Amino acid sequence: MYLFTSESVSAGHPDKIADQISDLILDYFFEIDSKARVAAESFVTPFKIVIAGEIRANFEPNYQEIENRIRNLIKEIGYISGKFTYDKIAIEFLLNKQSDDIAQGVDKGERASEGAGDQGIMFGYACSETPELMPASLTYSHQILQKIYQSQKQGKISGFGPDAKSQITLSYNNKNKIDHIDTILLSIQHQESLKIDDIIDQVKPVILDIIPEEFITNKTKFLFNPTGKFTIGGPEGDVGLTGRKIIVDSYGGAAAHGGGAFSGKDYTKVDRSGAYIARFLAKNIVASNLAEKCLIQLSYAIGVADPISIYVNSFGTSKISEEKIIQLINQKFDLTPRGIRDILKLDRPIYLPTASYGHFGRDYDADKGLFSWEKITKLN
Repeated sequence: MYLFTSESVSAGHPDKIADQISDLILDYFFEIDSKARVAAESFVTPFKIVIAGEIRANFEPNYQEIENRIRNLIKEIGYISGKFTYDKIAIEFLLNKQSDDIAQGVDKGERASEGAGDQGIMFGYACSETPELMPASLTYSHQILQKIYQSQKQGKISGFGPDAKSQITLSYNNKNKIDHIDTILLSIQHQESLKIDDIIDQVKPVILDIIPEEFITNKTKFLFNPTGKFTIGGPEGDVGLTGRKIIVDSYGGAAAHGGGAFSGKDYTKVDRSGAYIARFLAKNIVASNLAEKCLIQLSYAIGVADPISIYVNSFGTSKISEEKIIQLINQKFDLTPRGIRDILKLDRPIYLPTASYGHFGRDYDADKGLFSWEKITKLN
């Protein structure tokens, strides 16, 4: 028996506000120029949002339009009163032109394909633990917060703020299967008038609607706002930065992470596109019943198109050798930035929805082109 835990944070968490702003900016540039190069970082405080980074595009951006979109986003998240609000917050842009040194490595030039926008390692992971082929602890953590957010929007629960965190601890048996849920933790921003019993009465049924009934036992512990009070939330309680929730964004600690954040980066930044294609490959390997669990690592060098290395670990569950899987990947998939772009259609404004509740384990939307790396195209 052992315990394993993952956490998630809501769209109103300060770091997630920053991630969403960065991806909103990326989408803005891709709407107008599909060849734009964007690396946007956001810093969110109670009184000012600062946006910095490097941009290369074939047009002059309309910063007033971007600012209006950011304010609408903050309003949609739910910040309409208090110190940090959509209509009062100051917004400052400190965007710079992309370095010529990076540009010459990324642009095609005399090469067959664009080079990678940076060096680094990226991981993709999938497992048969949930229908989404994701770790259950992270999946339930995400789904609880999404359901609470939807319930607030629909008026089914009330008195809550936009900021929240969830955490699920699973107990596994000696066959590495889930035995039960050990602990469910929810910290959620609330109005001063809302007492703990009122909070529990409203959110516990939402949680129980998400978790499979067989995993809730008399051993399961519930923790709600364990500090006793959570009325000061969002950027009032803690500033936000792009890229500080990389484990929430990926696999909840159940798999390795290369260290690079995703939000605000175009597809030439392999921190993002490499992680997306690695997830695509791992998920399709598991979906094709080649393995019950699969971890894939890719590594890149700045200015070099093809990955330097490919690593596959099926944790002893693969039906064919890992060396054969690597051969098949090399034969069938172009893993250059351009190849990944073409496979997953990454040169489109599809990124804002990825910036909250995880980049993986989401529903592929063919009409909108969202989460293309989650598409299952079973391998021969």
